[in-house]
Amino acid sequence: MTLTNAIRRRIKQLCDERGITINKLSTICGITQSTLNNIFTRENNKPTVSTVKKICDGLEITLADFFNNECFYVLDQEVK
Repeated sequence: MTLTNAIRRRIKQLCDERGITINKLSTICGITQSTLNNIFTRENNKPTVSTVKKICDGLEITLADFFNNECFYVLDQEVK
């Protein structure tokens, strides 16, 4: 699994746990809906750490909480 796919999976998982949509997440986090939609629909879109931090802030979790998940334990080697 790539890092981008793991981030997508984790965002979806957190939304499902809280019973919110991606649209609602964008409102909570102060991120445009298009930014979040691009993470999920554009294959070459790589979310920035800043975007992930905004998601964490909106969900009131730390970056460590976000990345401490099984989907990040085994990632494919990133290709340059």
